[in-house]
Amino acid sequence: MRTRVAVMSIIVESGEAVEPLNAILHEYGEFIIGRMGIPYRAKKINIISIAIDAPQDVISALAGKVGGLAGVSVKTAYSSVTGDGEQP
Repeated sequence: MRTRVAVMSIIVESGEAVEPLNAILHEYGEFIIGRMGIPYRAKKINIISIAIDAPQDVISALAGKVGGLAGVSVKTAYSSVTGDGEQP
């Protein structure tokens, strides 16, 4: 299974989206390398970065589900690094 390394940037503007977002990320947990969340209290938003190593269709499906949540926006940056899906 060919995989790609990517980074997803997620902006959460609605507190109601937090629980469904965490459920989606948990569903894809086997592909997530790391996650960093920053609450930006002054603007009442949360900023989340997800590093992922997964097949292209899995990355696209995750981004689609996350982007489909009300009050959430997502952008994905892809590395040219590919592999066989094995994580160290």
